[in-house]
Amino acid sequence: MIDVDQLPEIRTDLYIDGQVQTADDALEVLDPADGISVVGYAAAASAKQAVAAVAAAHRAFPAWAARTPQERADLLIAALAPLAADRQATAEVLTRENGKIRSESFVDSLVLAHRFELAAALAGDVEHVTYLPAPPYRTEIRYLALGVVTIIVPFNWPLAILEACLPQALLAGNTVVVKPPPSAPLATTRTVTLLAQLLPEGVLNVVTGADSEIGPALIQDHRVKKVCFTGSPAGGKRIMSMAGDSLTRVALELGGNDPALILADADLGPDALQRLFSGTFDSTGQICMATKRLYVHRSRYDEVVDGLSAILSEVRLGHGLDVDVTMGPLHTRRQLEYVRGLTDQASAAGAEVRQFGEAAAGADLSRGNFLRPSLVLDPGDDARVVVEEQFGPTLPILPFDDEDQAIGRANDTWSGLCSSVWTADLDRAAVIARQLRTGFTFINAHGAAHLDERAPFGGFNHSGMGRVMGIEGVRDFMDTHSTGFPL
Repeated sequence: MIDVDQLPEIRTDLYIDGQVQTADDALEVLDPADGISVVGYAAAASAKQAVAAVAAAHRAFPAWAARTPQERADLLIAALAPLAADRQATAEVLTRENGKIRSESFVDSLVLAHRFELAAALAGDVEHVTYLPAPPYRTEIRYLALGVVTIIVPFNWPLAILEACLPQALLAGNTVVVKPPPSAPLATTRTVTLLAQLLPEGVLNVVTGADSEIGPALIQDHRVKKVCFTGSPAGGKRIMSMAGDSLTRVALELGGNDPALILADADLGPDALQRLFSGTFDSTGQICMATKRLYVHRSRYDEVVDGLSAILSEVRLGHGLDVDVTMGPLHTRRQLEYVRGLTDQASAAGAEVRQFGEAAAGADLSRGNFLRPSLVLDPGDDARVVVEEQFGPTLPILPFDDEDQAIGRANDTWSGLCSSVWTADLDRAAVIARQLRTGFTFINAHGAAHLDERAPFGGFNHSGMGRVMGIEGVRDFMDTHSTGFPL
């Protein structure tokens, strides 16, 4: 069992205009595994320091945008050099402040370099030019960088989510200010600072602090040309409202209420069930693209319930740094109470709620934000656990008899981030996928581990707007410019 009292406190500062800067105040970061142990302190920037970060990025923009895309790509790849040696330490810090298990934190840090490399490989496509021949004019259509971009990342997978948009923004020729999550800022700040130190001054800055103190400067300053936000729909609405005053464009990757459809002919062997489990319960269910609603053909319903139950019975809860732990705590007590309220409401309405998992050896589940994972069997379509995004370790499983009916039920939601279809008939899967109103559809899998990171990613409906990753993600950080030449 990990002894958190023996772990060192982590302290991080701001990084602005090529310089480490301190702040008068600090954010205290607590370990969600017990709610009282101090993981460390992150500098709490003042509004003036946030403005200084925007100003630094604004000054750096002309020279950075003037470089060729390949020059920028080469600098970005070179900036990755210090990260490999720091990866284990970063994973430990992330687990302590976030709560998820160490192996997931390690993947979070590993994905960062991979997504930088994917973006850099697109350098040859950035300066794409379309020509419209005469007559009546000879016109060139190009893409130009926007300017200063603010990127606001969430607590759950902060590095992977940041790297879905940061390399694209920089490759396109923009300069960036990153705002890590206030409740888990340490690992992100460490990593961004390491990257920024090997880039020209002002190109990449990181500012931590309270939303109310630094948010307006990072969103409403007229020099900020785009805000990229990942978080809840409610948070997205606040960002959009703030950006509206300055007509700053926004990219929003918001929550999801992802449906998965298991058809009558689906493979439900051990590997498939493990993919389904991981796509639902990784990170204690705190992933926007996790399975949130499972629609199962009635002929396979008991098989799915029994298979997931067997896997869930092996879950061991505890501190994410303990080697025997397979599921950590929820990030906040508030989220724990929210998820518990969803399952309590479903139970009161007559659905069966089955809980699973045990404490790992030496773990005290009474101290932290621990919640045993659960399955909610056959709730009504109007149950809160079906209608709302749980963002926690519970899954409603709903039977269906007719595939078209199941598609309609899957689409009857506020969200539209991801979905999945499970069937042996890939042609049928493709037909159904085109009917699902989501930004990405997985076939016989679900979740980030099965995402093609070359493809654009984003949501429909209240799951957001704009796209990250792929060349489409680069284009989202550029504007279209046309030049017309007279004959």
